[in-house]
Amino acid sequence: MNRAATRPQPVPPAVAIITTDEQVGPEAVQYLDGGYQLQMFQAWEELLAALQQQSLDAILLDLDTLGESSDAGVAALRELRSNHPDLVLVAMTRSNSRSLRLKAMEATADEYFVAPIEFQEVQIILARALEKRLAEIEYRSRKDKEVPQPSFCGLIGLSEPMQRVYEAIRRVAGSTSTILIRGESGTGKELVARAIVAMSPRKEKPFISLNCAALPDNLIEAELFGHEKGAFTDARAARAGHIEMADGGTLFLDEIATLGLSLQSKLLRVLEERAVQRIGGKTPKKIDFRLITATNEELEELVQAGRFREDLYYRIHVVPIMLPPLRDREGDIPLLVDHFLRRYCAANKVEPKRVEPEVMAILEEDSWPGNVRELENLVQRLVLMVDGQAIKVNHLPQRILYNSTTSQESLLIPEGGVNFDQEISRIEVAYLTAALRRTEGSKIAAARLLQMDKQKMHYLCRKYQIGRD
Repeated sequence: MNRAATRPQPVPPAVAIITTDEQVGPEAVQYLDGGYQLQMFQAWEELLAALQQQSLDAILLDLDTLGESSDAGVAALRELRSNHPDLVLVAMTRSNSRSLRLKAMEATADEYFVAPIEFQEVQIILARALEKRLAEIEYRSRKDKEVPQPSFCGLIGLSEPMQRVYEAIRRVAGSTSTILIRGESGTGKELVARAIVAMSPRKEKPFISLNCAALPDNLIEAELFGHEKGAFTDARAARAGHIEMADGGTLFLDEIATLGLSLQSKLLRVLEERAVQRIGGKTPKKIDFRLITATNEELEELVQAGRFREDLYYRIHVVPIMLPPLRDREGDIPLLVDHFLRRYCAANKVEPKRVEPEVMAILEEDSWPGNVRELENLVQRLVLMVDGQAIKVNHLPQRILYNSTTSQESLLIPEGGVNFDQEISRIEVAYLTAALRRTEGSKIAAARLLQMDKQKMHYLCRKYQIGRD
């Protein structure tokens, strides 16, 4: 078969001409009909109706035929450009008015022709204009793809560390390699696992998740491997385990470092043989699954301490993905706060809330030991507990306020400002009173305690009428 014969041919650009000049039609058809899908209209309403039904690439607009003056044609150009910014617009007129040309150019006409019009020339210039516009559209599309997006498969963030995570997800998603997601508690390791699955060929297959830290070893074994009826006291019926349920899909084991050594050995055997045997069962069953694990522990230290099998470590540590802590994700906190505000305001059916700039500055300064999970919990609490739309500094918990220099400045100088002299006097009185109380009223000893000379001490005591003479 001739492949060239079956290759789809490019669709000719769709071009519309709107004019009441009967002389335009035949020449336009002669030069344009072969290379374009050409349509002729006499009324503005006909063109608008066509635009609702189909997409056009270029419009040749006769400025003299839409109203009593050419200004109506210029207004039509503006409307077309506003509603269809990617159209190639060509203005045609019988007027030699220089001001009309300027008006048409201000209305962003791409080309301008004055009658008598040579459509052989129009054919050449229109082709160039369409080629230029197509290049502009492709360039804009390419640039839009290059701009980092604030969200990626449920993950929120534009920071450089998160961009590296997104790139890692893209690279590993299509493979069958075992992935180890590493990061502090609350950084969103399961979200990364789900993002990998969402971009993988197994996205329509089962995603089975198990938190290994949530259950004791004897229960986790049954959850992982399943059991046959009567395998133990409470095994009243046969039950498939998580590994078996992940057949064809993905198994995600969170906090894998908490597995006991006995279970580690059994999991290693499953990974080596790609088969699982239920508790109480006699024959193993072949299972096709992809393994993704996660931990917030230093596995290398656990291996050296004998608490994690070295052979299992190398089995799961094929492709590691490091999740950054929130404190290292510069610029991501405002995006996360906005995301969580919209989510929980909608979920709880409360009016949309916003955080004041001082509050956002405080949130960005915090170290967030609980990472994204801690921030999400805080925003959810603020949505429920704060009356009104504005979340202010005094709504934040004491831990965050105590650690924030911004909050200290905000609490030191409230919105209404302070009387500086009165505040300094209050502070001086507080220090003088405390020093005299500690020295049992001795001004000389109090002066030494406050590291000032005794003359200044006597002056301040007289000023504020403190202590005995």
